[in-house]
Amino acid sequence: MRTKPVLVIMAAGMGSRYGGLKQIDPVDEQGHIIMDFSIYDAKQAGFEKVVFIIKKENEADFRSAIGSRIEPYMETAYVYQDLSGIPEGFAVPRDRVKPWGTAHAVWSAAGEIEGPFAVINADDYYGRDAFQKIYEYLSTHTDDEKYRYTMVGYELQNTVTDYGHVARGLCEINAAGELIKVTERTRIEKRDGGIAYTEDEGRTWHAIAGDTLVSMNMWGFTESILKEIQKGFPAFLEKGLRENPLKCEYFLPSVVSKLLEEGKASVTVLSSADKWYGVTYKEDKPVVVAAMQRMEQDGVYPEHFWIP
Repeated sequence: MRTKPVLVIMAAGMGSRYGGLKQIDPVDEQGHIIMDFSIYDAKQAGFEKVVFIIKKENEADFRSAIGSRIEPYMETAYVYQDLSGIPEGFAVPRDRVKPWGTAHAVWSAAGEIEGPFAVINADDYYGRDAFQKIYEYLSTHTDDEKYRYTMVGYELQNTVTDYGHVARGLCEINAAGELIKVTERTRIEKRDGGIAYTEDEGRTWHAIAGDTLVSMNMWGFTESILKEIQKGFPAFLEKGLRENPLKCEYFLPSVVSKLLEEGKASVTVLSSADKWYGVTYKEDKPVVVAAMQRMEQDGVYPEHFWIP
């Protein structure tokens, strides 16, 4: 019997630019957080299990903020991403506090994953259309001569903030609608009426077209990605600890891009009709609150999600 897709939510980030644990900050009068909307959409699409990747010290807050509401309706699991979870032969730099990145986060959830799974960020709103499409893909595709992965892409201009910079994975796509590569840009912002990125702390800027498709870390994988993440982790640490020991991150798009370059995987790009919303900075919150309120008023979401 085929295993049903699982939803994995990355919630171990510290929210440093926002200030505080933004993943559990309510966005409507009923006390719902962004994850409520994502999990509700996922359940409507067919997902029955959700795995939260968190920092161990935040578990009580997460259970209180969302786990206790979800558990009667979805199978719920918690896994921990921590700095000590690295291969033998490597040491954590003394002053390191930043998690090891999104690829390491997914690897941390391996014990709760059996079969296909979708991965999302805790603090991003993706929309119901995206969950329906990714669930359908994961339910109907398996690895063959290649790993068969998928991702949901969004237009860059719909994912930037007015209040600072963001990190995005810029996507290059072929005529068949498959991903060629993802290039991670860690500082993208609105600038001079357009959008640009810098790689040298703002000394030089490079323009990017607003309709460029970007990854918002909504991925669909088979279990094969877990062993590939594990296989590539030592090489990442060798380089990262040498070049940027306190802030280097093992990015999920980097793992995927390497598999694409090696011809080991294909990634079908699904485009969503829904608008993405996210809270990177405190100033973003009113925009998200207004959007969620509008959707509740329009009947897209019920006023109270988790009532039978």
